[in-house]
Amino acid sequence: VQLVESGGGLVQAGGSLRLSCRVSGVSFDDYAIGWFRQAPGKEREGVSCISESSGTTSYSESVKGRFTISSDGAKNTVYLQMNRLTPEDAAVYYCAAGPPLFGLCHRHANQYTSWGRGTQVTVAS
Repeated sequence: VQLVESGGGLVQAGGSLRLSCRVSGVSFDDYAIGWFRQAPGKEREGVSCISESSGTTSYSESVKGRFTISSDGAKNTVYLQMNRLTPEDAAVYYCAAGPPLFGLCHRHANQYTSWGRGTQVTVAS
């Protein structure tokens, strides 16, 4: 399984970015895909996830209403649309793939078996 993130960069507070996670080597429909982030000195946080088999999604409270996860099966790509960004959103964002649990995704890192290398998101105040 290979995951490659893209779309990170520098944005002003209040702005938007869309991250992409290209997944290869697995049947896209059989996996849950999660987005995680980690800022310096902070623990890794499960931001959002999607399970293709059930069509369910999940968001952390810190991003609910601002971030949207979606997928394009034809492109084997999962997106994370991030709106109204704040400096607290600055981090390295990782996508990860793992088998869904009872058809659902969870924002716990131990569900995921394959990880991308991450993409940096910087938010200027």
